[in-house]
Amino acid sequence: MPEIWPPFADTLPPAADPEDLPSALPRTHPSILLVDDDPFMLGVQSRMLRSMGYPMIGAAEGADAARALLRSARQAVDVIVCDLNMPGTDGIAFLQQLNADHFHGSVILLSGEGSRIMHTVQKLLSGGQLVILGALEKPAGRAALRALLDCWKPPPPTPAAGAEAAVTEAELQSAVRERQWVLHYQPQVDLKTGGVIGVEALVRWNHPARGLVYPDAFIGLAEDCGLIAALTGWVLQQALEQLARWRAQGLSLKMAVNVSMKDLAAPDFAARVGALARSTGNGPQGLTLEVTESCLMSPTLVPLENLVRLRMQRFHLSIDDFGTGHSSLVQLRDVPFTELKIDRGFVHGARHNQVIRPMLEGSIGIAKRLGMLSVAEGVETEDDWRLLQEIGCDLAQGWFIARPMPHDGLQPWMERWAARQPHLVASQPES
Repeated sequence: MPEIWPPFADTLPPAADPEDLPSALPRTHPSILLVDDDPFMLGVQSRMLRSMGYPMIGAAEGADAARALLRSARQAVDVIVCDLNMPGTDGIAFLQQLNADHFHGSVILLSGEGSRIMHTVQKLLSGGQLVILGALEKPAGRAALRALLDCWKPPPPTPAAGAEAAVTEAELQSAVRERQWVLHYQPQVDLKTGGVIGVEALVRWNHPARGLVYPDAFIGLAEDCGLIAALTGWVLQQALEQLARWRAQGLSLKMAVNVSMKDLAAPDFAARVGALARSTGNGPQGLTLEVTESCLMSPTLVPLENLVRLRMQRFHLSIDDFGTGHSSLVQLRDVPFTELKIDRGFVHGARHNQVIRPMLEGSIGIAKRLGMLSVAEGVETEDDWRLLQEIGCDLAQGWFIARPMPHDGLQPWMERWAARQPHLVASQPES
Protein backbone atom coordinates (compact mmCIF):
# COMPACT_ATOMS: atom_id res chain seq x y z
CA MET A 1 0.00 0.00 0.00
CA PRO A 2 1.61 3.35 -1.02
CA GLU A 3 2.11 6.12 1.50
CA ILE A 4 -1.01 8.26 1.74
CA TRP A 5 -1.25 11.78 3.09
CA PRO A 6 -3.64 11.26 6.01
CA PRO A 7 -5.82 14.40 5.74
CA PHE A 8 -6.84 13.47 2.19
CA ALA A 9 -6.57 9.69 2.27
CA ASP A 10 -10.16 9.10 1.23
CA THR A 11 -9.90 11.35 -1.82
CA LEU A 12 -6.64 10.15 -3.34
CA PRO A 13 -6.65 8.26 -6.65
CA PRO A 14 -4.34 5.25 -7.08
CA ALA A 15 -0.72 6.27 -6.63
CA ALA A 16 2.69 5.15 -7.82
CA ASP A 17 4.50 2.07 -6.49
CA PRO A 18 5.89 2.45 -2.96
CA GLU A 19 9.49 2.18 -4.15
CA ASP A 20 8.97 5.35 -6.22
CA LEU A 21 8.35 7.40 -3.07
CA PRO A 22 11.05 8.92 -0.88
CA SER A 23 11.38 7.49 2.59
CA ALA A 24 11.32 10.92 4.20
CA LEU A 25 9.89 14.20 2.99
CA PRO A 26 12.31 17.16 3.04
CA ARG A 27 10.70 20.47 3.96
CA THR A 28 11.79 21.70 0.56
CA HIS A 29 8.91 19.65 -0.91
CA PRO A 30 5.45 21.22 -0.61
CA SER A 31 2.26 19.41 0.24
CA ILE A 32 -0.11 19.70 -2.73
CA LEU A 33 -3.89 19.77 -3.14
CA LEU A 34 -5.23 19.07 -6.65
CA VAL A 35 -8.60 20.62 -7.48
CA ASP A 36 -10.36 19.51 -10.68
CA ASP A 37 -13.85 18.34 -11.59
CA ASP A 38 -12.43 15.53 -13.78
CA PRO A 39 -11.53 12.36 -11.79
CA PHE A 40 -9.35 11.10 -14.63
CA MET A 41 -7.25 14.31 -14.62
CA LEU A 42 -6.92 14.07 -10.84
CA GLY A 43 -5.55 10.56 -11.22
CA VAL A 44 -3.10 11.53 -13.95
CA GLN A 45 -1.82 14.56 -12.04
CA SER A 46 -1.50 12.65 -8.76
CA ARG A 47 0.46 9.77 -10.33
CA MET A 48 2.75 12.19 -12.16
CA LEU A 49 3.49 14.22 -9.04
CA ARG A 50 4.17 11.13 -6.95
CA SER A 51 6.55 9.76 -9.56
CA MET A 52 8.34 13.14 -9.45
CA GLY A 53 8.98 12.73 -5.72
CA TYR A 54 6.05 14.65 -4.22
CA PRO A 55 4.32 12.11 -1.95
CA MET A 56 2.06 14.50 -0.01
CA ILE A 57 -0.79 14.80 -2.50
CA GLY A 58 -4.44 15.48 -1.83
CA ALA A 59 -7.20 15.54 -4.43
CA ALA A 60 -10.62 17.21 -4.46
CA GLU A 61 -13.25 16.73 -7.14
CA GLY A 62 -14.41 20.31 -7.48
CA ALA A 63 -14.25 23.52 -5.48
CA ASP A 64 -16.83 22.55 -2.86
CA ALA A 65 -14.97 19.34 -2.01
CA ALA A 66 -11.71 21.33 -1.79
CA ARG A 67 -13.21 23.82 0.63
CA ALA A 68 -14.49 20.98 2.80
CA LEU A 69 -11.01 19.44 2.90
CA LEU A 70 -9.37 22.75 3.69
CA ARG A 71 -11.72 23.31 6.61
CA SER A 72 -10.30 20.20 8.25
CA ALA A 73 -6.68 20.44 7.04
CA ARG A 74 -6.06 24.12 6.21
CA GLN A 75 -2.52 24.27 7.60
CA ALA A 76 -1.50 21.05 5.85
CA VAL A 77 -1.72 22.49 2.32
CA ASP A 78 1.21 24.39 0.83
CA VAL A 79 0.28 24.49 -2.87
CA ILE A 80 -3.10 24.23 -4.61
CA VAL A 81 -3.08 23.16 -8.26
CA CYS A 82 -6.46 24.40 -9.44
CA ASP A 83 -8.48 24.10 -12.64
CA LEU A 84 -10.36 27.25 -13.63
CA ASN A 85 -13.37 25.99 -15.54
CA MET A 86 -15.39 23.82 -13.16
CA PRO A 87 -19.19 23.45 -12.83
CA GLY A 88 -20.84 25.11 -9.87
CA THR A 89 -18.13 27.10 -8.11
CA ASP A 90 -15.42 27.73 -10.68
CA GLY A 91 -11.72 28.08 -9.95
CA ILE A 92 -11.79 31.88 -9.94
CA ALA A 93 -14.55 32.06 -7.31
CA PHE A 94 -12.88 29.33 -5.24
CA LEU A 95 -9.53 31.10 -5.17
CA GLN A 96 -11.13 34.49 -4.50
CA GLN A 97 -12.81 32.94 -1.48
CA LEU A 98 -9.46 31.58 -0.27
CA ASN A 99 -8.03 35.08 -0.58
CA ALA A 100 -10.95 36.48 1.41
CA ASP A 101 -10.36 33.77 4.05
CA HIS A 102 -6.66 34.80 4.30
CA PHE A 103 -5.38 31.42 3.17
CA HIS A 104 -1.56 31.70 3.21
CA GLY A 105 -0.76 29.19 0.49
CA SER A 106 0.55 29.10 -3.07
CA VAL A 107 -1.43 28.42 -6.24
CA ILE A 108 -0.70 27.00 -9.68
CA LEU A 109 -3.45 27.59 -12.23
CA LEU A 110 -4.08 24.69 -14.59
CA SER A 111 -6.55 25.16 -17.41
CA GLY A 112 -7.30 24.84 -21.07
CA GLU A 113 -8.62 28.41 -21.28
CA GLY A 114 -5.54 29.88 -22.99
CA SER A 115 -2.56 31.86 -21.79
CA ARG A 116 -4.07 35.35 -21.95
CA ILE A 117 -7.10 34.40 -19.87
CA MET A 118 -4.90 32.70 -17.31
CA HIS A 119 -2.58 35.71 -17.15
CA THR A 120 -5.57 37.98 -16.47
CA VAL A 121 -6.79 35.62 -13.75
CA GLN A 122 -3.37 35.85 -12.09
CA LYS A 123 -3.71 39.63 -11.99
CA LEU A 124 -7.27 39.30 -10.68
CA LEU A 125 -6.05 37.20 -7.76
CA SER A 126 -2.99 39.32 -6.96
CA GLY A 127 -2.96 41.54 -3.92
CA GLY A 128 -4.32 38.94 -1.52
CA GLN A 129 -2.67 36.33 0.67
CA LEU A 130 -2.31 33.77 -2.12
CA VAL A 131 1.06 33.45 -3.83
CA ILE A 132 0.47 32.73 -7.53
CA LEU A 133 3.39 30.58 -8.68
CA GLY A 134 2.23 30.56 -12.29
CA ALA A 135 -0.21 29.11 -14.80
CA LEU A 136 -0.01 26.11 -17.12
CA GLU A 137 -2.18 24.96 -19.98
CA LYS A 138 -3.61 21.47 -19.82
CA PRO A 139 -2.14 18.94 -20.03
CA ALA A 140 0.80 20.16 -17.95
CA GLY A 141 4.17 18.56 -18.65
CA ARG A 142 6.46 17.28 -15.93
CA ALA A 143 9.23 19.81 -16.55
CA ALA A 144 6.89 22.81 -16.57
CA LEU A 145 5.10 21.68 -13.43
CA ARG A 146 8.35 21.01 -11.59
CA ALA A 147 9.70 24.42 -12.58
CA LEU A 148 6.73 26.12 -10.91
CA LEU A 149 6.83 23.88 -7.84
CA ASP A 150 10.52 24.69 -7.48
CA CYS A 151 9.45 28.32 -6.99
CA TRP A 152 7.58 27.43 -3.81
CA LYS A 153 9.16 28.62 -0.59
CA PRO A 154 8.04 27.77 2.95
CA PRO A 155 6.04 30.71 4.34
CA PRO A 156 7.90 33.00 6.76
CA PRO A 157 6.92 32.99 10.42
CA THR A 158 3.90 35.12 11.26
CA PRO A 159 5.13 38.50 12.52
CA ALA A 160 4.40 39.54 16.06
CA ALA A 161 1.35 41.68 16.66
CA GLY A 162 2.05 45.33 15.89
CA ALA A 163 5.24 44.59 13.93
CA GLU A 164 3.67 45.85 10.70
CA ALA A 165 2.52 49.20 12.12
CA ALA A 166 3.40 52.07 9.81
CA VAL A 167 6.49 54.09 10.64
CA THR A 168 5.96 57.70 11.63
CA GLU A 169 7.55 60.93 10.47
CA ALA A 170 9.02 61.46 13.94
CA GLU A 171 10.72 58.05 13.79
CA LEU A 172 12.08 58.85 10.34
CA GLN A 173 13.42 62.23 11.45
CA SER A 174 15.19 60.48 14.32
CA ALA A 175 16.65 57.95 11.86
CA VAL A 176 18.06 60.76 9.72
CA ARG A 177 19.56 62.56 12.71
CA GLU A 178 21.09 59.40 14.19
CA ARG A 179 21.92 57.79 10.83
CA GLN A 180 20.13 54.56 11.62
CA TRP A 181 20.80 53.27 8.11
CA VAL A 182 22.71 50.31 6.78
CA LEU A 183 23.49 49.30 3.19
CA HIS A 184 23.14 45.80 1.82
CA TYR A 185 24.52 44.89 -1.60
CA GLN A 186 22.99 42.58 -4.20
CA PRO A 187 25.36 41.27 -6.91
CA GLN A 188 24.78 41.67 -10.63
CA VAL A 189 26.43 39.06 -12.85
CA ASP A 190 27.19 38.59 -16.54
CA LEU A 191 24.92 35.91 -18.01
CA LYS A 192 27.52 34.82 -20.56
CA THR A 193 30.55 34.47 -18.31
CA GLY A 194 29.03 34.33 -14.85
CA GLY A 195 31.44 37.07 -13.81
CA VAL A 196 30.44 39.48 -11.04
CA ILE A 197 30.06 42.87 -12.70
CA GLY A 198 28.81 44.98 -9.83
CA VAL A 199 26.34 45.39 -7.00
CA GLU A 200 23.20 47.38 -6.27
CA ALA A 201 23.26 49.29 -2.97
CA LEU A 202 19.99 48.78 -1.08
CA VAL A 203 19.26 50.82 2.02
CA ARG A 204 17.80 49.30 5.17
CA TRP A 205 16.65 51.10 8.29
CA ASN A 206 18.26 49.58 11.37
CA HIS A 207 15.36 50.56 13.62
CA PRO A 208 16.15 50.35 17.37
CA ALA A 209 12.85 48.58 18.13
CA ARG A 210 11.66 47.04 14.85
CA GLY A 211 14.95 45.65 13.57
CA LEU A 212 15.66 45.91 9.84
CA VAL A 213 12.97 47.88 8.04
CA TYR A 214 12.86 47.62 4.24
CA PRO A 215 12.57 50.56 1.82
CA ASP A 216 8.95 50.00 0.85
CA ALA A 217 8.01 50.96 4.40
CA PHE A 218 9.76 54.34 4.48
CA ILE A 219 10.91 55.71 1.09
CA GLY A 220 7.48 57.16 0.24
CA LEU A 221 7.28 58.85 3.64
CA ALA A 222 10.82 60.20 3.24
CA GLU A 223 9.81 61.77 -0.08
CA ASP A 224 6.60 63.24 1.35
CA CYS A 225 8.21 64.85 4.39
CA GLY A 226 11.31 66.24 2.67
CA LEU A 227 13.89 63.81 4.08
CA ILE A 228 14.76 61.94 0.89
CA ALA A 229 17.65 64.24 -0.05
CA ALA A 230 19.44 63.57 3.23
CA LEU A 231 18.86 59.83 2.89
CA THR A 232 20.04 59.69 -0.73
CA GLY A 233 23.11 61.75 0.15
CA TRP A 234 24.02 59.28 2.90
CA VAL A 235 23.50 56.29 0.60
CA LEU A 236 25.66 57.78 -2.15
CA GLN A 237 28.44 58.68 0.29
CA GLN A 238 28.52 55.22 1.90
CA ALA A 239 28.20 53.33 -1.39
CA LEU A 240 31.01 55.26 -3.06
CA GLU A 241 33.29 54.89 -0.05
CA GLN A 242 32.64 51.14 -0.04
CA LEU A 243 33.32 51.00 -3.78
CA ALA A 244 36.71 52.62 -3.17
CA ARG A 245 37.52 50.13 -0.41
CA TRP A 246 36.66 47.19 -2.67
CA ARG A 247 38.82 48.62 -5.42
CA ALA A 248 41.72 48.90 -2.96
CA GLN A 249 41.22 45.19 -2.21
CA GLY A 250 41.50 44.37 -5.90
CA LEU A 251 37.77 44.01 -6.64
CA SER A 252 36.81 45.77 -9.85
CA LEU A 253 33.08 46.38 -9.43
CA LYS A 254 30.41 48.85 -10.46
CA MET A 255 27.91 50.34 -8.01
CA ALA A 256 24.21 51.00 -8.68
CA VAL A 257 22.26 53.39 -6.44
CA ASN A 258 18.56 54.28 -6.60
CA VAL A 259 17.64 57.96 -6.83
CA SER A 260 14.27 59.65 -6.39
CA MET A 261 12.57 62.17 -8.63
CA LYS A 262 12.72 64.49 -5.61
CA ASP A 263 16.51 64.17 -5.81
CA LEU A 264 16.53 64.95 -9.52
CA ALA A 265 14.32 68.00 -8.93
CA ALA A 266 17.16 69.71 -7.03
CA PRO A 267 18.99 71.98 -9.52
CA ASP A 268 22.46 71.13 -8.17
CA PHE A 269 21.99 67.35 -7.91
CA ALA A 270 24.25 66.41 -10.84
CA ALA A 271 27.00 68.72 -9.58
CA ARG A 272 26.79 67.25 -6.06
CA VAL A 273 27.02 63.66 -7.35
CA GLY A 274 30.08 64.58 -9.41
CA ALA A 275 31.80 66.23 -6.45
CA LEU A 276 31.00 63.26 -4.21
CA ALA A 277 32.48 60.78 -6.69
CA ARG A 278 35.68 62.81 -6.94
CA SER A 279 36.00 63.22 -3.17
CA THR A 280 35.78 59.44 -2.66
CA GLY A 281 38.31 58.72 -5.42
CA ASN A 282 35.84 57.16 -7.83
CA GLY A 283 35.47 57.72 -11.55
CA PRO A 284 31.96 58.34 -12.92
CA GLN A 285 32.02 55.13 -15.00
CA GLY A 286 31.78 53.08 -11.81
CA LEU A 287 28.43 54.53 -10.69
CA THR A 288 25.01 53.80 -12.17
CA LEU A 289 22.04 55.84 -10.96
CA GLU A 290 18.78 53.91 -11.17
CA VAL A 291 15.65 55.97 -11.79
CA THR A 292 12.25 54.34 -11.36
CA GLU A 293 10.35 54.57 -14.62
CA SER A 294 6.98 55.39 -13.07
CA CYS A 295 8.54 58.53 -11.58
CA LEU A 296 9.54 59.78 -15.01
CA MET A 297 6.17 59.84 -16.74
CA SER A 298 6.09 63.64 -17.01
CA PRO A 299 9.61 64.88 -16.28
CA THR A 300 10.04 68.59 -15.78
CA LEU A 301 13.00 70.47 -17.19
CA VAL A 302 15.09 70.33 -13.99
CA PRO A 303 15.17 66.49 -13.72
CA LEU A 304 15.87 66.20 -17.43
CA GLU A 305 18.72 68.69 -17.16
CA ASN A 306 20.18 66.76 -14.22
CA LEU A 307 19.99 63.51 -16.16
CA VAL A 308 21.72 65.05 -19.17
CA ARG A 309 24.42 66.62 -16.99
CA LEU A 310 25.02 63.28 -15.22
CA ARG A 311 25.55 61.60 -18.59
CA MET A 312 27.83 64.41 -19.74
CA GLN A 313 29.96 63.61 -16.69
CA ARG A 314 29.94 59.95 -17.87
CA PHE A 315 27.82 58.53 -15.06
CA HIS A 316 25.58 55.69 -16.18
CA LEU A 317 21.78 55.94 -16.01
CA SER A 318 19.39 53.01 -15.62
CA ILE A 319 15.66 53.06 -16.24
CA ASP A 320 14.52 50.92 -13.31
CA ASP A 321 11.46 48.63 -13.16
CA PHE A 322 11.08 48.85 -16.93
CA GLY A 323 7.62 47.85 -18.08
CA THR A 324 5.70 48.93 -14.99
CA GLY A 325 5.06 52.58 -15.88
CA HIS A 326 2.87 54.14 -18.53
CA SER A 327 5.36 55.82 -20.87
CA SER A 328 8.24 53.38 -21.25
CA LEU A 329 9.05 54.11 -24.88
CA VAL A 330 8.69 57.85 -24.35
CA GLN A 331 11.29 57.76 -21.58
CA LEU A 332 13.69 55.73 -23.72
CA ARG A 333 13.23 58.28 -26.48
CA ASP A 334 13.72 61.39 -24.35
CA VAL A 335 16.23 60.41 -21.62
CA PRO A 336 19.85 59.31 -22.33
CA PHE A 337 19.68 56.03 -20.41
CA THR A 338 22.53 53.56 -20.76
CA GLU A 339 20.83 50.62 -19.08
CA LEU A 340 17.37 49.05 -19.19
CA LYS A 341 16.47 47.20 -15.99
CA ILE A 342 13.56 44.84 -16.54
CA ASP A 343 11.07 44.53 -13.71
CA ARG A 344 10.89 41.16 -11.94
CA GLY A 345 7.25 40.78 -13.03
CA PHE A 346 8.50 40.19 -16.60
CA VAL A 347 11.35 37.88 -15.57
CA HIS A 348 10.47 35.27 -12.98
CA GLY A 349 8.57 32.36 -14.53
CA ALA A 350 8.59 33.90 -18.02
CA ARG A 351 9.45 30.64 -19.76
CA HIS A 352 6.06 29.19 -18.90
CA ASN A 353 4.01 32.35 -19.40
CA GLN A 354 3.24 33.03 -23.04
CA VAL A 355 2.06 36.54 -22.25
CA ILE A 356 5.10 37.92 -20.41
CA ARG A 357 7.79 35.99 -22.29
CA PRO A 358 7.34 37.95 -25.55
CA MET A 359 7.45 41.16 -23.50
CA LEU A 360 10.71 40.07 -21.87
CA GLU A 361 12.19 39.22 -25.26
CA GLY A 362 10.94 42.51 -26.70
CA SER A 363 12.48 44.55 -23.88
CA ILE A 364 15.86 42.90 -24.38
CA GLY A 365 15.57 43.48 -28.12
CA ILE A 366 14.85 47.18 -27.58
CA ALA A 367 17.89 47.50 -25.31
CA LYS A 368 20.14 45.88 -27.91
CA ARG A 369 18.90 48.12 -30.70
CA LEU A 370 19.46 51.23 -28.59
CA GLY A 371 22.94 50.13 -27.54
CA MET A 372 21.90 49.77 -23.88
CA LEU A 373 22.73 47.08 -21.35
CA SER A 374 19.81 44.86 -20.36
CA VAL A 375 19.57 43.86 -16.70
CA ALA A 376 16.97 41.37 -15.44
CA GLU A 377 15.97 41.56 -11.79
CA GLY A 378 13.94 38.95 -9.92
CA VAL A 379 15.92 35.93 -11.17
CA GLU A 380 14.77 33.32 -8.66
CA THR A 381 15.38 29.94 -10.32
CA GLU A 382 17.84 28.28 -12.64
CA ASP A 383 15.04 28.15 -15.20
CA ASP A 384 14.87 31.96 -15.13
CA TRP A 385 18.66 32.11 -15.53
CA ARG A 386 18.69 29.71 -18.49
CA LEU A 387 15.91 31.54 -20.32
CA LEU A 388 17.72 34.87 -19.97
CA GLN A 389 20.86 33.26 -21.41
CA GLU A 390 18.88 31.87 -24.35
CA ILE A 391 17.32 35.20 -25.29
CA GLY A 392 20.49 37.26 -24.93
CA CYS A 393 20.06 39.31 -21.74
CA ASP A 394 23.31 40.91 -20.51
CA LEU A 395 23.14 40.95 -16.71
CA ALA A 396 21.08 39.21 -14.03
CA GLN A 397 20.20 39.95 -10.42
CA GLY A 398 18.03 38.02 -7.98
CA TRP A 399 17.81 35.49 -5.19
CA PHE A 400 18.95 32.62 -7.42
CA ILE A 401 22.28 34.44 -7.59
CA ALA A 402 22.38 36.04 -4.15
CA ARG A 403 20.22 37.86 -1.66
CA PRO A 404 21.31 41.35 -0.61
CA MET A 405 24.14 41.10 1.92
CA PRO A 406 26.29 43.32 4.14
CA HIS A 407 29.56 44.50 2.61
CA ASP A 408 31.63 41.91 4.46
CA GLY A 409 29.55 39.09 2.99
CA LEU A 410 30.55 39.81 -0.59
CA GLN A 411 33.98 38.17 -0.64
CA PRO A 412 32.78 34.85 0.91
CA TRP A 413 29.82 34.84 -1.47
CA MET A 414 32.12 35.39 -4.47
CA GLU A 415 34.08 32.30 -3.50
CA ARG A 416 30.89 30.23 -3.37
CA TRP A 417 29.70 31.75 -6.64
CA ALA A 418 32.96 30.79 -8.35
CA ALA A 419 32.17 27.15 -7.59
CA ARG A 420 28.73 27.51 -9.23
CA GLN A 421 29.93 29.33 -12.34
CA PRO A 422 31.11 26.35 -14.44
CA HIS A 423 27.68 24.71 -14.27
CA LEU A 424 25.78 27.91 -15.00
CA VAL A 425 27.81 29.05 -18.01
CA ALA A 426 28.25 25.61 -19.59
CA SER A 427 26.37 24.60 -22.75
CA GLN A 428 25.10 28.09 -23.57
CA PRO A 429 23.24 28.66 -26.83
CA GLU A 430 25.09 30.54 -29.54
CA SER A 431 24.26 34.26 -29.44
